[in-house]
Amino acid sequence: MEKKLEVSTFANGKNIKQFLVQNSALVTLLLLAVVATAVLGTTFLNIDNFINILFNNAIVGIIALGMTLIIISGGIDLSVGSASALTGLITLTVINYTGSIFLGVLTAFVVGILMGAFNGVLISKFRLPAFIVTLGAMQIFRSLALHQWQGAGVTLGRSGGILLEVDVIGFRYFSNTRFFTDVFQTGLPLPVIYWIALVVVLTIFCKKTAMGRHIYAVGSNERAAKLSAVKANRIKIYVYMIAGALVAFAALVESSRLGSMNSATSGNLYELQAIAAVVMGGTAMSGGRGSMLGTFFGTLTLGVINNVMNLMGLPSFLVSAIQGAIVILAVLLQSSVVQREKDF
Repeated sequence: MEKKLEVSTFANGKNIKQFLVQNSALVTLLLLAVVATAVLGTTFLNIDNFINILFNNAIVGIIALGMTLIIISGGIDLSVGSASALTGLITLTVINYTGSIFLGVLTAFVVGILMGAFNGVLISKFRLPAFIVTLGAMQIFRSLALHQWQGAGVTLGRSGGILLEVDVIGFRYFSNTRFFTDVFQTGLPLPVIYWIALVVVLTIFCKKTAMGRHIYAVGSNERAAKLSAVKANRIKIYVYMIAGALVAFAALVESSRLGSMNSATSGNLYELQAIAAVVMGGTAMSGGRGSMLGTFFGTLTLGVINNVMNLMGLPSFLVSAIQGAIVILAVLLQSSVVQREKDF
C-alpha cells in the first residue's frame, strides 16, 4: 500500500512538472500579468499596452517560429539575426534601384531561402554540427553586409542621402497599416496580424501534415526516423529553408516598418532572443518536443518583462539579465523532467 502511494505521489509530482514545462511560458505570463497589474494597475492592464507589446515583439516572434521548427528537428540557428539584416539591406536596395516592390519582396524570399538552404545542406549532407555551421554563417552574413554597405545602411527611396526618383513609399504600408482604429485607440498593426496568422498556419502544419510529424520524429530520434523511411536529411534542409523564409518575412516587416536597415545594428541579438522565446515556450533543446503556441507565449513573456520594467522606470540594462534568468530556470525545469522520465 505504501509503495502504491509513493508511486502515485511521484506520478502526481511528475505530471505537475510536465504541465509546468509544457506550459511554462503561459504560467509565467499569467503570473507576470497579475504582479504587473497589482503594481501598475491600468497603466499595464489596458488593451493599447497589450497591442504595443505585440507590435514590438512581432519581428522576433516571427523569427522565433522558424527557430522552433529548427530546434524541434534537433538543430539550432545562430545566423538568423545576420541573415535578417542582410536580407533587409538587399531588399531595400533592389526596391530603390528597380522601383518595384514586387521584385524586392521576391528577392527577400529568394535570399532568405537560399541562406537557409546553405545552412541545411552543410548540416545534413556533410554532417557538420549545427552550432558550428550557423555560427560561421552568422559571421559570413554580417561580414558581407558590413563590407557591401561599409558599416552604413540603406534607406527606402534614398541612395547616399540623395532622394531617388522612384515611387516606393507604398512599401511602408506593408507594416505600418493599422486596422480597427475605431475600436482600439492605436489600432491593430499588420505585423501583429501576420504573426498570429503564422502561429495558426504553422500549428496546423506541425500537427496535420506528414512533414510536420516527420520534423518531430527526426528531432526525437533521428535513427529511428530513418528506419521508418523518413528522409531525415531532406527534412532538415526543408526546415532550414522554411526558417529562412520566415527570416525573410521578418526582414520585410522590419525594413517596411522602419524604412531603413543598418548593416552594423539591424538584427543584433535576434538569434538569442528567438532561442530564449523558444525555450521559454517549452520546446526541448534536445529536439522532438515543442509547439508554435508555446513559442508565441514565450515571446510575449519576454516582451512583458521588458514592458513592465520600462513602465516602472527600471534600468533597461537589467532586462536581458532577468530574461536570461527566466530562460535558465525554464531549461532547469525541462532537464529535471527529462531526467525523471529516464529514471522512471
